[in-house]
Amino acid sequence: MKHIVRLEEFRKQALKELQEAFQADSLEQWRILYLGSHGEVKALMQQLKDLPPADKPAFGKRANEIKQELTAAFKQRKEEVGEGRPGKKQVVDMTLPGTPVPIGHRHLITQTIEEIAEIFGRMGFNVAYGPEVEDEWHIFDALNMPAAHPARDPLDSFYITDSVILRSETSNVQIRVMESQAPPVRIISPGRVYRPDTVDATHSFMFHQVEGLYVDEGVSMVDLKTCLDQFCKAYFGPTVATRFRPHFFPFTEPSAEVDISCHLCPGDREDCPVCKGSGWIELGGCGMVDPNVLEAVGYDTEKYTGYAFGFGIERMVMRKYNIPDIRLLFENDVRFLRQF
Repeated sequence: MKHIVRLEEFRKQALKELQEAFQADSLEQWRILYLGSHGEVKALMQQLKDLPPADKPAFGKRANEIKQELTAAFKQRKEEVGEGRPGKKQVVDMTLPGTPVPIGHRHLITQTIEEIAEIFGRMGFNVAYGPEVEDEWHIFDALNMPAAHPARDPLDSFYITDSVILRSETSNVQIRVMESQAPPVRIISPGRVYRPDTVDATHSFMFHQVEGLYVDEGVSMVDLKTCLDQFCKAYFGPTVATRFRPHFFPFTEPSAEVDISCHLCPGDREDCPVCKGSGWIELGGCGMVDPNVLEAVGYDTEKYTGYAFGFGIERMVMRKYNIPDIRLLFENDVRFLRQF
């Protein structure tokens, strides 16, 4: 009887180890150990010769039954686990640590927009958004652009119909915000804009802008220069210098171009790939809001003044991270994107 008990213990142990084989290689190891030509089942059958004659029939019968059971169980387990070939069902050991899944991150443009919003947020600016498909009133007329202005030419703007356009700047958001609320207004409006430019290292037909607007009583050019200088130092670093050059925009008067100091040279390298030896890099435009723009939205120009500015986000990204080609930002090459 004790020999039969030993057989049952052997059977339980073999089946337990079989169920713990979760991979094809461990399953093959089990087969060799128990069902191989020199395995445990073979050794078990060889014990017959050492048993008393009275115990041999029962022991031999039960040993054969266990051999057949283990063989059948192995075949079933092999189907469950598979052999590592495609199409075979794989059994997952839920007790093992999971395989780490690569996690992506926000695109560099998105990171930059959030950083810009955070910096201006500390200055009291809210973020406003508007439509990318716009009518002529909000993108041209209300911004004091005459009918003959070059920006209205189909060569410079994407027209959907005669009066509906893919916005070429985010200034339309400024108009929509001023139409919907009374001063004070202090907003930035980041977003995509579209222009029919030829794609090269510094131009694209789709890019991003951030524009700002502040309208209140007593707003002056001094406030504008202070705001932009503080922003540039917060974004590019405390050592960056800014300068303002007189310019013309139909929606601001007076108007200026904003330059920041070159990060590669102080202006003494004619071969500098960034500033061409000038020591300065153009960042964007700004100025005091033209009274005609304020009147278009119903603001009292005797009481309120304001300033506005606009920057190209890709230009800021390329300047800060030394990216030589704007196309790298849109090709979605993960080798490039993982660096940021």
